[in-house]
Formats: sequence, C-alpha cells, structure tokens
Amino acid sequence: MSESETSVDTVTLTIDGREVTVPKGMLIIRAAEMIGTIVPRFCDHPLLDPVGACRQCIVEIEGAPKPMMACTTPAGPDMVVKTHLTSQLARKGQEGTLEFLLVNHPLDCPMCDKGGECPLQDQALAHGSNASRFVDQKRRYTKPVAISSQILLDRERCVLCARCTRFADQIAGDPFIELLERSALEQVAIYEDEPFNSYFSGNIIQICPVGALTSTSYRFKARPFDVVTAPSVCDHCSAGCTLTVQSRRGEIQRQLARTNMAVNEAWNCDKGRFGFAHVTAPTRLTEPMVREDGQLRPASWSEALTVASRALSRARTEANGTSRVAVLTGGRLADEDAYVVSKYARSVLGTDNVDHRTRFAPGSELDEVLAAVGGTATAGYGDIEQADVIVVAGSDTEEEVPIVHLRVRKAWRNGKARIVVVGPHLGTLASMAWRHVAADPGGEGAVLAGLARGEGPDDVVEALRDAKAPAILIGERAGAGSLAAGSAIVDEYGGAMAWLPRRAGARAAVEAGLLAGALPGGRRLEDAADRDAVIKVWGGSLPAARGHDLSAILEVAAAGEIDVLHLIGVDLMVDAASTALAEKALAKVPVVIAQDLAMTATVAAHADVVLPASARQERTGTATNFEGRAQRFDRAVDGPGLVRDDWDIVRQLAAMLGRDLRADDLDMIRAEMERVGRRSEPHAFPQDVDAEVVDPSTLNDDEFVVLARALLLDRGTMLTGADDLLATARGSLALIAPSDADAVGIADGAEIEVAANGATMRLTAQIVTDVVPGTVVVPANSTEVPAGALAEASGKMVATVKVAATGADGEAA
Repeated sequence: MSESETSVDTVTLTIDGREVTVPKGMLIIRAAEMIGTIVPRFCDHPLLDPVGACRQCIVEIEGAPKPMMACTTPAGPDMVVKTHLTSQLARKGQEGTLEFLLVNHPLDCPMCDKGGECPLQDQALAHGSNASRFVDQKRRYTKPVAISSQILLDRERCVLCARCTRFADQIAGDPFIELLERSALEQVAIYEDEPFNSYFSGNIIQICPVGALTSTSYRFKARPFDVVTAPSVCDHCSAGCTLTVQSRRGEIQRQLARTNMAVNEAWNCDKGRFGFAHVTAPTRLTEPMVREDGQLRPASWSEALTVASRALSRARTEANGTSRVAVLTGGRLADEDAYVVSKYARSVLGTDNVDHRTRFAPGSELDEVLAAVGGTATAGYGDIEQADVIVVAGSDTEEEVPIVHLRVRKAWRNGKARIVVVGPHLGTLASMAWRHVAADPGGEGAVLAGLARGEGPDDVVEALRDAKAPAILIGERAGAGSLAAGSAIVDEYGGAMAWLPRRAGARAAVEAGLLAGALPGGRRLEDAADRDAVIKVWGGSLPAARGHDLSAILEVAAAGEIDVLHLIGVDLMVDAASTALAEKALAKVPVVIAQDLAMTATVAAHADVVLPASARQERTGTATNFEGRAQRFDRAVDGPGLVRDDWDIVRQLAAMLGRDLRADDLDMIRAEMERVGRRSEPHAFPQDVDAEVVDPSTLNDDEFVVLARALLLDRGTMLTGADDLLATARGSLALIAPSDADAVGIADGAEIEVAANGATMRLTAQIVTDVVPGTVVVPANSTEVPAGALAEASGKMVATVKVAATGADGEAA
C-alpha cells in the first residue's frame, strides 16, 4: 500500500500520550481498546449502532469545547484524546454520570442474577463513590414484568442503555420491545397486544449491562462464581453456533452465546440458548432395555448388546448381495459418531442400506450433495455478509438456520444485498426480499437453471450479472437439480454457493458417508478407486452394490425384506416423510434396535432393544456446520444412569459381532478419519435432472399441494421440557394464497382442516400473498398429527382444505 493510500484509509491520533494509527472512521472507544485502554461504558456494544445513551464513556479531546462521548465520536487525524486515566475532567464526568445512574438503582446485588458478572458493579467499584448523597426514596416499580414467557424485566434496575431495544430492531428485526415515556418515566416496555416473541430474545439478557432482564429458567438458580463453564457447539441446526454451557452440581443451569465472530458473532437463537431441558426430561433414556412379552423392561448393557448382536448376526447378507439390515440415523450425530456408524454399517454389517435423512429425497441428491460438499468451496458466513445479491431456495432461514438468517439480515440492513427468494413462498424472508421468483414445490431447480442461462425475471438476471459477489443458498427442501443449478449460477456470475441443511449433523453425515452409495471423504461406493482408498484403511470388504435410501428402506421393510432396523437418533413415527409407510415398516420388521436420547413414540411402540445415548452436553466431540467448519465441544456434565456415547455403543456392538473397529477413543477415531482423508478430485454435478413437481392446475378445486416446513419451535424430542421456550412458538398456521382462500371460502384466522391419506391436520388459516396459488404451507411437526401423516407412501402430499367442522356450540368439532 502506498503512502498516499495509507493516509486516506487510516488516521493517526494520540490517546493518553500514546500514538495509535487506526482505520478511518473508527470510534475513539475502539481506538482506545487497540492500545489496551478500556473506556467505561454501558450502552456501547461493538455489534450495535452507537447511540451515546448512557454518557459513561466521557473523554477529553484537545480543542473540543466540551467533553465528548468516546462511543459516538470517530477518531480524527492528529486528535489528542485523554481518557479517565489522564484527564481529571473525564474522570469526574464519569463519576458524576455513575452517581446519577445509581440514584434510583436498587441496592439488591445480593439477590440480583447479574451479581458477579455485572458491568455496573464493576464500574461502581472502579469509578464510583463509597457513599451515596441521595437520601430520598428510590423509584419503585412492580416487579418483575414478564415481557414474554421466558424474559422478565425489573424496570427499576434499568439504566436506559437501549442495548435491548437496539438489538431487537437492528439485529433481530423484531421491534416488539421499545423505550416508552420520557425523562424520569422512560422505561423499557412491550406493545400491549404484542408480546416479545422473538426467536432471539435471549440475547437481550446476555447483553444487558445490569440485571434488568433475566430469564425465567435461570432466575435465582445460580451465581456466575457457582457454575462450572464448558465450551460447546449447538446441536439444534447446521449453523454451528459456539456456546458456553454452565452447570452447577452436575446440572445445566444455562447456555450462553460464546463470541465467535467468524460464525455466530455474539448471538444465538432461543432454541440454542434455552433448548436443553431434554437432557433431564422425564422421557430421557438412562438405561438399556429389551422388549419381553410385548413390554420394555430394564436390562444390563451386556444383555441388551447380546440381544442386539444376535439379531444382527442372524440378518445375513444374501448371496445376491441384498442386505436384510438397515441403519437410519438422525441429524444429531457428532462427526466421530457419524464416521464410526458408517464404518460399522459397511464393514461389520455389510450393508449399504444407510440414510441420515428423514425426508424422502430424489435419487439424484447423492450426486448433487457429494459434488456440493466434496472439494468445492462452500459459501460461508463471510460470503453471505459481503454478498450484493443473495439467492435463497428451499430454506426458510429464520425457522431452519436462524444465525444464517441474522447474517442475511445484516447484509440486507447494510444496504449491500438484494435478497431473491426462489420457491413456493417467502416465509420469514418476506420483510427483506427484493424479489420473489415463484416456483411450485420441487420446481426450484428449473427456475435456478433458468437464471443460470439468463432466463427469468429481467431485473433478477441483471442483478446477478452486475453482482460482484453473489451468494446462493440452497436448502434441503429445494427440488432435484437445485444444487446443480446453483453451481451453474456461480459458474456464470461468480460468487459462491452453500448447501444449507437444517439439522446439525447433516454435513458431517454426508462427509462420513451416511447415504446409500456414499463412503467417507466424499467418495462413492461404486467407484473402484474410491472403494480401494477406503478399504486400504478399513481392511476387509465393502458392500458390492449401492443400497437403499430411506424411502426404499421403508418400502422393502414394509414388504418383509428387512430383518433388523438399527435406528440411531431418529423418531420415524414423527419425523419420516410418510408416517403411514414408517409405521407399516416398523410393524413388519422383526427386530428394531433404537439408540436414542429419549423415549420417543417409535421407541415406546416398536423398539425391541433400547440403547441409551449421551447428549451433546455430556460428552466431547467435533461438530461440522453447513460451511464445513469443524469445531470441538467439551463435556459440561456427566450423563445420567448408564448412557454411553454413540460411537462407543456402535464399537461394542461391532465387538460382539467379532469385529474390532479400532475406535477405542476419540483420538484413535480422529486419527483414522485423517488417514481416510478426502477424495482428491471433486465430483461433477449431474446434468438435466428431472424433478418431481405436482402441477396445482391439474388438481381438483378443493385439492392443494402440501408443503411441510419445519418450524424452529415444534414438538421435536430435543425441545421436551422447554415449556417457557415453547410458549413463544408461532402457532399452528396454514399459509394459503388469497385466491385459494376465496375459492374454498376460508377467512383469515379461520380454523381449517387439511386432510389426506386418512389423516387430518387442524390448523389456523393465515392468508398471505407470498404463497404460490394451489399450495398450502403447513408446519411439519407442530401439531398432534405431523405433516407426514398426510403423505402417500411415495412422500407425495396432496390434500383437501376446508373450513373445520363445528359442533352444536359453534366450536370446532
């Protein structure tokens, strides 16, 4: 960089006698931090716009007519700044401001949840007086005020820093919380008819510099100096947020966002913050069980493993290579678990009937996903934030990957990004979307392919053509060919693409080969070189041919062609794309081995052997997020009863079957994963993929294509017991276009019935303009009847929609 360029991009100033060069426009408070000087503050937060509300960061600037706020004043060339360390004016100003803040602040530190980690305590100790001159009655309010089911407000503690209201408005985009009244009556409040039901509300507790905002689940539970802290990674979605898990006497007290500017910055969603009650819920599995005379009974590990291994031993691979064993995993497995399970299925059980998904995916998805994650640079958080055009297809980001949603919003709010949504509805991106390019469910790939060819809305094509760094985000609900088309857009216009699955372990599952036809490291079972590379490390042999994916496994199981079904962290009766097919398969399989955290509906009704597994907080491991970023997590608490890690359970099963997986500990597993490595050459995307799309115009007037979307807060196993959190769920809504609502006589807010395949979902209609006509959008698992109950065996969902029947009293029947 030349000297002239340096003078334009940076400024040099003096702070407390020390010269410092900083980027032009940097605030004085940040410049001081660069030389190790922390100017006292309350309202300032590096990720929020400056506001100068608390007046605590007073500094003296040579030549300025009055003291200035360090959090709102940019550093200037040749500026001479004196902080409280060298200026009596600044020091006295800070002391005076602090005295005013404490005038009405209650002296309840011994009972306040913030005690021990309170900036106000720290500032009072460092800069305050040891005596108060205030002798009148302090202001009092009724306390606490519940601003939501999980956030409590003690108004008398508030110092009006506006961190909470700025976060809600600027970061989350949920401005339900505001500063109301004026002068001495000013206070934080919510709108009377709109509670603060934000998916990110817990962050305002963490950034509050006093104890004004507390959580119902943690209030009066522990002190910061009473808890043991462990670093962790959230296991609720593929965002990969870093967390701090704090426990007391072996019980988790709270989970906080851990600052990681490359991933979640300093935020997390409420599901990641409050969704840990399942660890100690009454439904938690704590000991092995076996089914005897139709009932599950407790058993020792030795007995349970013996029963399971005998069943697996009997289910031999037939002479024609057909396997009568299948392994289905959910989305919670850590990287090491996923790898060991893949090795166990292929090298011990001799089966390629493996799948980590609960949805029915097209056959081309294996080729597309392997090409998307195998050696291809994935769009990450930085790419999203810097993008000038963001195309989102098949993902409702706030519901599915909330921290990605915040990064998309940040790019949009900074004025850089135009958001283009491709699909049947806008969902939570509606307030930010620049354009909605409509597509029927499953038809996203064709629309994206058209954009890659320069076809489609002219303004969208022009925006992509002019974009410097577009980001293409393809969710798992996008139809066949979407990833290939997204890659074609990148080839044509530049930028980067990311596959954006919902579940936390989805990318790790693909990397480990938990798909029929896949092997670890992005390899293919049917590729000779890929097979040899894996056999070289594993030894032995691999299945001869590609096995069945989830839908085919359930079909052959329902036909009596599967003898043992090993389920690892998956509740088929609730999660499977076709509930009817799942139930039929489970009823037909002779032996179901369930390795899980909780007594799910599937475990209770169909498991013959139950193997209790450790939760994320009870073990160490590695988690890979959608970017391909691997992060380690530590054990925070001991697991209850006799639970064991998933990799350890599988290792012992393999030993019972006479095979040593060489997986005695995590270090050994990781070392072998390194030896297996990755495929050296990335796979090519498939071309001309046919997607299964139902044309709504071919249906009867009262029939609709059903699009099931997973909501962040639903009836999932890992939200069991999180009652305060679930009280903020957004309800069981069916989204329908105005023209469709008129056609079937549905009013906004009416109770309706969505029925198919002998099942009926009762939902509240919400008429929206961003849903493709002929489509009704329903929650996947937020009602007693899951959306999968509407599906045919193929997973296809076409349902009738009508106003719910009412009884004689006018209530819904």
